[in-house]
Amino acid sequence: PVGSHLAPAPLGHRRSAQLHRPRRALLATVRCSVDAAKQVQDGVATAEAPATRKDCFGVFCTTYDLKAEDKTKSWKKLVNIAVSGAAGMISNHLLFKLASGEVFGQDQPIALKLLGSERSFQALEGVAMELEDSLYPLLREVSIGIDPYEVFEDVDWALLIGAKPRGPGMERAALLDINGQIFADQGKALNAVASKNVKVLVVGNPCNTNALICLKNAPDIPAKNFHALTRLDENRAKCQLALKAGVFYDKVSNVTIWGNHSTTQVPDFLNAKIDGRPVKEVIKDTKWLEEEFTITVQKRGGALIQKWGRSSAASTAVSIADAIKSLVTPTPEGDWFSTGVYTTGNPYGIAEDIVFSMPCRSKGDGDYELATDVSMDDFLWERIKKSEAELLAEKKCVAHLTGEGNAYCDVPEDT
Repeated sequence: PVGSHLAPAPLGHRRSAQLHRPRRALLATVRCSVDAAKQVQDGVATAEAPATRKDCFGVFCTTYDLKAEDKTKSWKKLVNIAVSGAAGMISNHLLFKLASGEVFGQDQPIALKLLGSERSFQALEGVAMELEDSLYPLLREVSIGIDPYEVFEDVDWALLIGAKPRGPGMERAALLDINGQIFADQGKALNAVASKNVKVLVVGNPCNTNALICLKNAPDIPAKNFHALTRLDENRAKCQLALKAGVFYDKVSNVTIWGNHSTTQVPDFLNAKIDGRPVKEVIKDTKWLEEEFTITVQKRGGALIQKWGRSSAASTAVSIADAIKSLVTPTPEGDWFSTGVYTTGNPYGIAEDIVFSMPCRSKGDGDYELATDVSMDDFLWERIKKSEAELLAEKKCVAHLTGEGNAYCDVPEDT
C-alpha cells in the first residue's frame, strides 16, 4: 500500500477505535472450485465462494474439518500470518518456506494473509495460485487484499516486508518519510484489528526506524513484540568468520549484530565463538577482525547489489525464516541470536526509546530476553555509540510519525 497522510494516532488510541479506517480492500475475486464440473477459464476456476469467506483464495475457500483427518489430530491451533509486500521477490521465496512447515513446524497448520497494493494485485493473485498448486498440507487458508485493516484481522504474526526502495537521487530523509507513513498506517491497523499478542517483524527499510514508527502507532500491542530484521547481517557475519577460520559455519555461535541495519551496524567478534572458543583465540589477526571483517559485513548488501544488480531476496527470506525460528524454538544452551528490539529497560546503557539490534534468547514461546553475559571493550562500545547516534538522528527525522512533535532531519546519506 502507498503511504497515507493521516496524522499518527495519539498514544491513547484504543484497539477498538476504527474511526480513521481506510476504505475497504479490493478483495480477491478469483475463485477455485472443488467441483470439476464448473467452467474454468484461463486456468483459474470461477466458482462462487462461500459468503462467509469473501477474502479467501481458490481451493482455500473450502472448509476443512481438521478433527476428521487422522493425520491432523495432533496438529496445533491454526496460526494466522500476515505478509506485506507479498507479491515481491523476498516474499516469493519466503511464503513457500512458511507453507512447507519449515519455519513453524510440521505439526503447525497456518493461514497466510497476503497484503499487496492495487498495482500489484494481479501479481498477488499469481502468488496465491502458485501456493494453491503446491499442495502444502499445512497451508489451510490463503487470503489476499490491499487494506491492512482487512488483512491484519486476528493475525498472530505480521511480517512487514513491503516498502518503497530508495531510488536514484533520493535522499535518505525522503525515504524515511515515505516509508515511515506506510509503517505508521500499518501500526494503526495492527493496533485496531490484530491479535493482542501479535508478533511483528519489520523488514522494509530502514527497518529499525520503521519498527519504531510501527510500535509507536500501536500502543495497545506490547513494544517488546516488535522486531527489526538484522538476522541477515548476523548470518553474513557468521559466514565471514567461518571462512577466515576454515570451519563450516555451524561451528560459529554467539554472533551479535549491534545497532542499526545500515553501514553503522556493529558485527561483534569480541563475544563470538568458534567451536566453543572465543573468536580472538581462533583468529589471531586483530587487524582483520577490526577492519576487513567489520567492513565486509557492513557493506555486504551493497556488494551483492553490484554483482546481482538488485538487493538480496533469497538470503533475506532465509534470514526471516531464521529470525522466526529463533523465537519459536528454544535457543541452544549458551548461544543467542540478533534481532532489532525496543531498547527501553536494556542492561547495556544503550539509549532508550529506539529499536536497536541486540543479543537475545528465547524459550521458544515467541518471547525473548536480552542476553546479559556479554563483554564490552572500547572498540566495541565506540562503534555501538556511532550506530546509536544514527538511530537517534533517524528518530528525530520521523518525529511527526511517532507523535513526538515536528521532525528535524540531519541523517548521513551514506547509510
